[in-house]
Amino acid sequence: MLRFGRVAKLHHGVLRCSLSLSSPSSKSCSAIQVLYLSRHGAPRPAHYYSTLPPAPDISIQYKYGRPVLSLPLPSRSELCQFSLRPMLMTVTDFLSDIQREDPGVTIAAVLNTDGEKVCSTTSIDIVLNKDFQLLINSTTYRIHSPGRGSHEHATSIDDMKTVVHMLHSALNLPEHQLLRQTQLLRRLDTLKQELGPMEKVRAQVARRAESQSMRVEWAGLAFLSLQGAFLGYLTWFVFAWDVMEPVTYFITYATSMGFLAYYILTKQELLYPDAKDRQYLHFFHKRAAMEHFDTHRYNILRDQLATVESDLKRLRNPIQLQLPVDHIQPINQSPPIN
Repeated sequence: MLRFGRVAKLHHGVLRCSLSLSSPSSKSCSAIQVLYLSRHGAPRPAHYYSTLPPAPDISIQYKYGRPVLSLPLPSRSELCQFSLRPMLMTVTDFLSDIQREDPGVTIAAVLNTDGEKVCSTTSIDIVLNKDFQLLINSTTYRIHSPGRGSHEHATSIDDMKTVVHMLHSALNLPEHQLLRQTQLLRRLDTLKQELGPMEKVRAQVARRAESQSMRVEWAGLAFLSLQGAFLGYLTWFVFAWDVMEPVTYFITYATSMGFLAYYILTKQELLYPDAKDRQYLHFFHKRAAMEHFDTHRYNILRDQLATVESDLKRLRNPIQLQLPVDHIQPINQSPPIN
C-alpha cells in the first residue's frame, strides 16, 4: 500500500504539471519539470527536458549580384525571398519589409551572435560582415553571411560602382566641367581685377623696403670699416699696443653681448640672410601702414587666386581629374627647397 501510494502521488504530480502547462492562462514553457520521491520520501532534484526544436540556420546567397535571404514567414508555411541592398538599406528598412510582407509578424529584431540587439539605423552592409540572428515573434533564426570575403559579393559591388561611375561621367561630367570652368574663369577675372591696384602699391612698398634694408647693410659695413680704421690709428699713431689691447678686448666682448641680445629679442641666430629678411619685413610693414596697404587682405586674395588657378589646371587636364589638388605637380617643376 505504501508503494502504491507513492506511485499515485507521482502520477498526480505529473498530471498536475501537464495540466498547468496546457492551461490557456499559463505562460509558454520550454521544459517540463518532473518531481518524484526517493525511497525514504525525500524529494530529489528536478529534471528539465526541452520541448522546442533548435533554431534553424539560414544562409544568405547571392543572386544577380545581390544578397538574397530566404526566410520562412510565420503566417504561412512557405519561404519568402528578400533582396537586400547593402549600401542603401538599414536594419529598419529590412524589418519593415518583413512586416509589410507578413502582417502576422509583431516582433522583429536583428541580433548579433551574442544576442545583443543591433541598432535600427545600422547599415545592412555592416550587418552582412559576419553572422547574425533574426528574431521573428518567438523564433530566432541563425543567419550565416558570406561576409566581405565572398568573391562574388566583392566583384559584383565593384562592377556596380564602376558602371555607375562611368554612366555618371558620360552623362554629367562634360556639362559639369564646362559650368565649373566658366565659374572659375569669372572668379579668376574678379580676383585679378581686385589684385591689380594692390599689386602696384605692393611693388612700390617692396622697392622702398628693399632700398632701406640695403642702406642698413651698407651702414653696417661702413661702421665696421671706420671702427677698424680708428682702432688702427690709435694703435700705431697715438697709443701703443699694450694700451689698445684691453680696448679691443672690451669691444669684442660688447659685440658678443650684442649678438646674445639679438637672439634674446628675436629668438633667432644672427645670420646675415635672416637679418636682412627681418629688416626687409620691418620696413615693408612700416611702409605699408603709411601707404594704407592691407597686407592681410592681399594675402587672402593671393591664396584664393592660387586655388582657382590650381582648379582650372585640374579641369583642363582630363588625366588628373580624380586626383586631389595636393597630388598634382607639373612634371618639369622641381620640388620646393626647404
